[in-house]
Amino acid sequence: MQDTPIDPARRQLLSTIAATVIAGRLGTAGNAHAQATAAFAPLKEVDAGLLRVGYAEAGRPDAPAVLLLHGWPYDVHAYAEVTPLLAAAGYRVIVPYLRGYGTTRFLSDETVRNGQQSALAVDMIALLDALGIRQAVIGGCDWGART
Repeated sequence: MQDTPIDPARRQLLSTIAATVIAGRLGTAGNAHAQATAAFAPLKEVDAGLLRVGYAEAGRPDAPAVLLLHGWPYDVHAYAEVTPLLAAAGYRVIVPYLRGYGTTRFLSDETVRNGQQSALAVDMIALLDALGIRQAVIGGCDWGART
């Protein structure tokens, strides 16, 4: 993949819109702005299917799961502001790097590289299986939304 600069103003706009919509739907109030500026905890990694997936996680491990999928040219930080809002509302939030991004890597050099939406969907099913998550609400933007 080509290194493309990320437009911070566009990321901020998308994050603010997502945080506003979700906060309104969940009834989150009070210190939402302070929570929105919090950074992700250290990223985690897990072997899932063909990949070793890097991901951010927030919230209780036993809470209902939300899987947030970034698009191109974005990454997990597209959800840095909404993640703490969802975690504070009682959700377990998983924000993975899609294949070809961040710390997510193929486990084998022999694996065919494929960016089709169906391949990304299989990756996310493998991730949920590896984390022991049977059901999740899924949100995404760009490639993540199509997946």
